[in-house]
Amino acid sequence: MMRIAVIGAGAIGGLVAGYLKLKGEEVLLVGHPDSVQAIKQKGLSISGVRGNFNLEIAAAEKLSAPAELVILATKTQDVAAALQNNREFIPGTSLLTTQNGVQADHIAARYLPKEKIISSIVMFGSTYLEPAKITHNFEGNWIMGKPFAKNDAAAEEICWFLKKIFPTVLSADILGMKYLKIFVNANNCLPAILGKSMQEVFADLEISRISIAIWREGLEIIQKAGIKLASLPDFPLERLTKLTNLPMEEAAKIFSQIMTGLSKEPLYGSILQSIKRGRASEIDYLNGEFVALARENAIPAPLNEQLVAMVHQVEKTNNFFTKDELILQTQDLIK
Repeated sequence: MMRIAVIGAGAIGGLVAGYLKLKGEEVLLVGHPDSVQAIKQKGLSISGVRGNFNLEIAAAEKLSAPAELVILATKTQDVAAALQNNREFIPGTSLLTTQNGVQADHIAARYLPKEKIISSIVMFGSTYLEPAKITHNFEGNWIMGKPFAKNDAAAEEICWFLKKIFPTVLSADILGMKYLKIFVNANNCLPAILGKSMQEVFADLEISRISIAIWREGLEIIQKAGIKLASLPDFPLERLTKLTNLPMEEAAKIFSQIMTGLSKEPLYGSILQSIKRGRASEIDYLNGEFVALARENAIPAPLNEQLVAMVHQVEKTNNFFTKDELILQTQDLIK
């Protein structure tokens, strides 16, 4: 048994906490007041590829005692506030981050020793659109490793422990993998801009062309910035390089087939899920990471810059773009 706290009761945090509870582990789920209240009133509901469950699970708005492992499952933009709110019980424990992008570990390092931080990449998929209700869309690996030091016994123990709920992989190059994971997530901006599921959006070959262009621009930026990508178990680097080197129409067709076959249940992507809940999205840590790297290295990033701006407009106005508007605003930026 290991005392575990999961901070963040959304798609990933709720799913992880629920599956740990099903395995008989002592787990506390820390979330926003609406989530905590819903869990206390009706339990945590999980449906999807492993069946349907309703669980009684301990839930609170903040930690009230130390844990042996804290799994941080908020969005990157909420990491600082989550650690600040729980600072009394954070410094002495191992912290496992789960955020997309590459910035969460640096933010976490302001609040606890770097050697206590283990970074991770989530390759399984889930959806959260209302408090206490999670859909597990598809399976995948959980990759982890120390971002600021070599993996040690603590990292190995946590990786082994979490294998009971997902296939885990201990990586010696977690940063190179996290940069590649940005490419996996970068196309989440398109469903967010259009307000539709990933299956609906990527069934359209014109929009899938934009996806390939996002990758082409991002790969050029990453290479010129001197960043080395590392293959993910579920997404080899060769898939990215092969698709970006194919003729556009052929690449778009393959991409469309992959994305429309991911899940029987509608997938909305992390960015649109945040927008639907009225919260700020993580766009600045996904496509925005390409834009930031481009500025640091004096490289143009017109397509990703435009898409980031469009997502922010949707966040601000709560009005989605039409397909024609998306095509019009990006057609001259695609190469």
